[in-house]
Amino acid sequence: MGDGRSLGDLVVAARDRAFVGRAVERALFRSALDEDPGSSPVLYLQGPGGIGKSTLLRRFALEAREAGRLVVEVDGRTVPATPEDFEQAAGKATGEPGSVLLVDTFEHCQGLEHWLWEHFLPRLPLGAVAVVAGRTAPDPRWVADPGWADLLRVVPLRNLAQDDATAFLRARGVPAGAHQTLVSFTGGNPLALSLAVAVAGRQEADGTPRAADWSPGLDVIATLLPQLVGDPPSQDHRTALEVCAQVDVTSEALLRAMMGERAAELFAWLRAQPFIESTAAGLFPHDVVREVLAADLRWRDPDGFAALRGRMYQHLLGRVRDAPAAQMLQAMQALVYLERSAGHMSGTLVWHPEGVVREMPCAPADESRVVELVREAEGAESAAIARFWLDRQPEAFSVYRSTRTDDIVACSAWLRFSGPEGEDVDPVVAAAWAHVDAGGPLRPGEHLAMARFQVEPQAYQRPSASMNLMQWRVGGEIIRADRLAWSFVVMRDDGFWNGYLERSDMMPTDAVPVVGDHAYRLFAHDWRTQSGMAWTEEKHEAVRDGAAAVTSPARSPQDPQERREHLTLSRPEFDVAVRDALRALWWPSELAANPLSRGRLVTETGRSLHDILLSAIDTVLEARGGEKRHLVITSTYSKAAPTQEAAARRLGMSFSTYRRHLTAAVKHVSEVLWSHERSGTPIEREVSR
Repeated sequence: MGDGRSLGDLVVAARDRAFVGRAVERALFRSALDEDPGSSPVLYLQGPGGIGKSTLLRRFALEAREAGRLVVEVDGRTVPATPEDFEQAAGKATGEPGSVLLVDTFEHCQGLEHWLWEHFLPRLPLGAVAVVAGRTAPDPRWVADPGWADLLRVVPLRNLAQDDATAFLRARGVPAGAHQTLVSFTGGNPLALSLAVAVAGRQEADGTPRAADWSPGLDVIATLLPQLVGDPPSQDHRTALEVCAQVDVTSEALLRAMMGERAAELFAWLRAQPFIESTAAGLFPHDVVREVLAADLRWRDPDGFAALRGRMYQHLLGRVRDAPAAQMLQAMQALVYLERSAGHMSGTLVWHPEGVVREMPCAPADESRVVELVREAEGAESAAIARFWLDRQPEAFSVYRSTRTDDIVACSAWLRFSGPEGEDVDPVVAAAWAHVDAGGPLRPGEHLAMARFQVEPQAYQRPSASMNLMQWRVGGEIIRADRLAWSFVVMRDDGFWNGYLERSDMMPTDAVPVVGDHAYRLFAHDWRTQSGMAWTEEKHEAVRDGAAAVTSPARSPQDPQERREHLTLSRPEFDVAVRDALRALWWPSELAANPLSRGRLVTETGRSLHDILLSAIDTVLEARGGEKRHLVITSTYSKAAPTQEAAARRLGMSFSTYRRHLTAAVKHVSEVLWSHERSGTPIEREVSR
């Protein structure tokens, strides 16, 4: 027997359980309901399809009814766009004090906009609240109208924040191991999240587990595309969308290179779309729109997809070569972004690093900070060498300032040599000249260049925003160089960058020069048989040809889902990865790039690498002498970890005692992780922290 409830009650309850986020928007609505001073009785929710406008309006309706208000709901899809029909659907709100009018999909009634603002909304009684939701922003005349200035608030609706998107997935029962992949693909778009969860759920019901490498099937793409972008007016408009989906930002100049004389018209159309954002550099689509458009074109027309990317690459490569020096890094970012999915790039890049740091030439006042950074990361001997080169090539140095604090947090140098210099001071430069002498001395007019002192103490020579800008600086300088004979990249000799640089044809030399306590590896390339420009074109063609064999990364729902193979490391590689992971413990982007994140413990258990590391650290307490070692390792790798010397002072230990405890603790963590990596059994967090 039933309990008096209806199926509708169950639907409402399920929606209530699945609702997450939108704290700001809900606060604005509650403030209007409570008639707080400064609140706006009319809210206009504006956002693209699938962003969650209808879901939020249903939540508003629930809250308004709980507050005892009359709620009048109007759906623009079902109401003819005439004043008479709208009046019949919504008129009740004008006769009830404290009523709440909720108008959804107003884009279907856009022709009524003038009438709505001039004739209908002014008739609502004081104390009433109106919320209008649509894909198109309101006419600027109403926003600027002094009569509406204190009454109307336009609220652009964005994708869910990462924490809210993760909470949504958790509420829908999606395993933690799949969260990052789903949030990454959808960008937090609520509709895309819902579809992805539904498809993953069907696959699980069919006996296929939800994998951490889930990718959107053709059914998801086919459903999302019209919902997100609608029906473009012409094929040129669709092509403009597909261009916009490929690059980081679309300028009118880029569109002109791709589309010809219609560029200005198409750019203006793109700019007006609700799923397109504008920046000083150009336009870009919301993440899920970008991914769906690219996946659809890649599946529907792989040859057209490759041809479009090839034309864009040629244009962007030309921009790197010809752009003013101050715009070179921006041009390099656009070029690299086009190949962002290439395997050797995807794990090492932090996109849009300019939001974290900005590169600037090293001014005379910055030189002491550069020397300090090198000393902190590499030691006193290396700092003295940096001072030597600052005196001789100050223009070669760049500094990286935090956009939050304006402090200099990193530095690098691109040294240029037309002949031997400083070999008696810098063992690294001496090793480079020895390699050049053995492989082919410089000819008249040629020069050698070296990426030296790629230094950020907080994330030393590991993926970070500063490191990305340093890499793009090197790439851009090589592409733009005239008569460059040899280039060298200098890295700490720990193997982390070997694979990445070798795939970029920067090959390790035999020499391993030592400066202070550290050995360094030089990676070299001889450019005399092929310019950097020609080499870059050739590498792009190789990447394109390798990708052409795959018509789409998305599997059809009927295709079997292959379980992702975990990455296998040698024991020395594993130990290096553990140490790097501990240093990146509270830096999610760097931790995601660590090889352990693709190891067996993560891929087969569904747990995050961060959680696995904390579990392994907990086991230090169980070993003999574990309390002190646990204290040392947790203090060293805390969110605000100071230098190791400062950590030792804070713990009241001599530095030698501190280092002994830290070495033992890290060794224990590595042993525990290695044992579980080999067996595939998860680490249980049994110790309460």
